[in-house]
Amino acid sequence: MNSAAPDLTPTNRALAWCLHLLIIGLLVLAAVRAVTDDRSQAGWIVAVSAVCGLVYAAGPVLPGIRRSRRAAALWLAAVGACWLVLLALSPDAVWVAFPLYFLQLHLLSRRAGLVAVAATAAAAISGFAAHQHSFSPAMALGPALGAAVAVAVVWGYQALYRESEHRRRLIEELTVTRADLASAQHVAGVLAERDRLAREIHDTLAQGLSSIQLLLRAAERALPEAPQNAARHVDQARQAAVDNLAEARRFVAALTPPTLEGTTLADALERLCTTTSARHQVTARFHLTGDPAPLTTAHEVALLRIAQSALANTVRHAEGATADVTLSYLGDHVALDVVDDGRGFDPARLPAPDPETGGFGLATMRARTRALGGTLTIESVPGHGTALAAQLPLAPPADTEPEARP
Repeated sequence: MNSAAPDLTPTNRALAWCLHLLIIGLLVLAAVRAVTDDRSQAGWIVAVSAVCGLVYAAGPVLPGIRRSRRAAALWLAAVGACWLVLLALSPDAVWVAFPLYFLQLHLLSRRAGLVAVAATAAAAISGFAAHQHSFSPAMALGPALGAAVAVAVVWGYQALYRESEHRRRLIEELTVTRADLASAQHVAGVLAERDRLAREIHDTLAQGLSSIQLLLRAAERALPEAPQNAARHVDQARQAAVDNLAEARRFVAALTPPTLEGTTLADALERLCTTTSARHQVTARFHLTGDPAPLTTAHEVALLRIAQSALANTVRHAEGATADVTLSYLGDHVALDVVDDGRGFDPARLPAPDPETGGFGLATMRARTRALGGTLTIESVPGHGTALAAQLPLAPPADTEPEARP
């Protein structure tokens, strides 16, 4: 027989004590009735009741009873043997069969428990009939009905316990899953916010600092031969610092970029071209085509940042003389084209982005257009300038979350 620990259904402490008290009470009742009725075998009945009570009392205090199916079966056999002896001496012992049903169903396997309950019920019926010296169907009704009730109660309780355990495990799994999902969402949110911050810093503060650096270098080259030009470059650098300080403050406060506040995207792009032409040795021109349509803040910010980054690349890397910025409204799309006559490059041989030398601009532009369901196209040939085209749908796709305001 397998002596491994049985999968016992835990019972409430109060229920266990009720069962203990019921068995002891029934044994005491059998002994008291034997004495009060002045039966001839009263002494034996009292002695066997006491032995049966002691054998039963040993079960709850022995740890092996709950850990080993074999130990539980041996203990139940000992209790049952004492009960059979008592049943042979007193008809009152038939009532002890009822709590024995619960013990057998609880400690034994389902099949062994049913066999034990059936055997106990048969012994109770036979014993009682022997004491009555006759047998009738009514004598079998009580033990049989008690066995049926015990089976229904124990199996029902076990089914409820299994269902409760199943729901508890489901709740635990759901709790763990929700915690994992919350953690994943938190990580995704952190990464998305980090990506947004990187784009904003690159297109605002980094480009502004680069512009200030170029203006100060121009002022340094103008000294001492052309102090007027140097002063003009320094004043432009100061104004660029003021503009970028405003960008930084609004950026921290998560507000709309100052260049878009109280104006349209077309006006902001035209002002960007004018400022770029005034601060650097490049002529930037703005063009507007199509009928302007209302744009979301995310669209306006993305297009403005792309134009800023593209013109900054023209100033820093292309060394071109002119740049044309065109904003086009094309029905259900809006497009931004930036074309310069600089030295161009090979789009297939771009260097990897580096914290020291930069190279994050094109990747940032692609990320902005992709976030709004748009496309970014770059055409360039070494020595023949560069053409950049960003196209965004006026209505963002349903599965694309608009970019938050900087």
